[in-house]
Amino acid sequence: MTLPADTRPDSVTLRVAFWYWLKLGFISFGGPAGQIALMHTELVERRRWISEQRFLHALNYCMLLPGPEATQLAIYIGWLMHKTRGGILAGLLFFLPSLLILIVLSWIYMAYGTLPVVAGILYGIKPAVVAVVLAAAWRIGSRTLKNRTLLAIAVAAFLAIAVAEVPFPLIVLVAAAIGMLGGRLLPAHFQVGGKHPDSRASYGVALIDDDTPTPAHARFTWPRLARVALGGLALGGGVWLLLAWRYGAAGALAQMGWFFTKAALMTFGGAYAVLPYVYQGGVEHYQWLTAAQMIDGLALGETTPGPLIMIVAFVGFVGAWSHAIFGAGSVLLAGVAGACVATFFTFLPSFMFILAGAPLIEATRDNVRMTAPLTAISAAVVGVIVSLALFFGQHVFVRAGQVDIAAIAISAGACVALFRFKAGTIKLLAACAVAGLVLSYRHG
Repeated sequence: MTLPADTRPDSVTLRVAFWYWLKLGFISFGGPAGQIALMHTELVERRRWISEQRFLHALNYCMLLPGPEATQLAIYIGWLMHKTRGGILAGLLFFLPSLLILIVLSWIYMAYGTLPVVAGILYGIKPAVVAVVLAAAWRIGSRTLKNRTLLAIAVAAFLAIAVAEVPFPLIVLVAAAIGMLGGRLLPAHFQVGGKHPDSRASYGVALIDDDTPTPAHARFTWPRLARVALGGLALGGGVWLLLAWRYGAAGALAQMGWFFTKAALMTFGGAYAVLPYVYQGGVEHYQWLTAAQMIDGLALGETTPGPLIMIVAFVGFVGAWSHAIFGAGSVLLAGVAGACVATFFTFLPSFMFILAGAPLIEATRDNVRMTAPLTAISAAVVGVIVSLALFFGQHVFVRAGQVDIAAIAISAGACVALFRFKAGTIKLLAACAVAGLVLSYRHG
């Protein structure tokens, strides 16, 4: 039964919220845009738990933070409705289904990845992933590169990482410095880009409406900020020290904890932006997995619900399995441990940013000097993502020194489907998987 537009919905219990967030965790396909659209449709339009403007207000906070914005939005709304426990519940349920699915897929990949049917599916999906990454670059670029200054930052970032092989963290720092200077000298060039349409649509009176007073737990106080921040740091530091004590500071699990914490703080502009950093660390530095496995992991990550940054679970699983950190007879247990450690340290900062800092971010969200560095970082991210597509293309389109025409054809078809016909990612990957099976068996 639909409530009249002038009737405020009843209060939502934590139990009702639990079932909604759990359902969202299993159906949140389509990347950040799709996930945010799902929440908007259900929470703003149908259930009216939160008003349009309060929803966009929260979303704009999350877009200024490192980390997966859709996950942070879920944490924020859960926190606003049911305090800290609501935020933790919403965030956990948003990515736990994806973690469980990826653990199963990673196990199948490591145990049975050489089977013809699995190899054929991956053969079709990997060229499609190149097209998906290009589409992500186009989507973020069209939202971010509003002037020649930001376009120049994007081009410079592409050349820095693709030609000069500059580490991703350094690119982020330089872009932030340019943004800080630009925010003072050319503020009009560094206005926050990428906000979702500032629609004035109203779907009726909401439980948390435009004029609903900010609840007591959401008001900023320095003691609360310190308490939550110190609690988060103690939790993360305690888990890392436990891993270092039990398996050694140079062991794979402790290294993963430190590495994925740094990766989480680099995730401006979405998961695609941080993938080059994960590649540099996971493939080149720590050698947890190979370049081919990294591409396969992204292909698997695209087929699961939840945030794409969950590819870190695949990296952790494969790294711990390959290095048999618990011994040759316990590779599955090792893989599960690696996936859980990578996920924990990747998402902990997002919980801390929302639970501790959302009120403080609200006070500064319209200050261009605060947001200009993030605008410059977002521009640099576009160039980094294009370099990622180039990297994947080099490994997917060339096999044993020979150009793979079939793979190029699949990728070209995927590009047409994404750019011209706006095809959904899951349907596209399914079609390309079928094409890969057909081609692999025909040439097998």
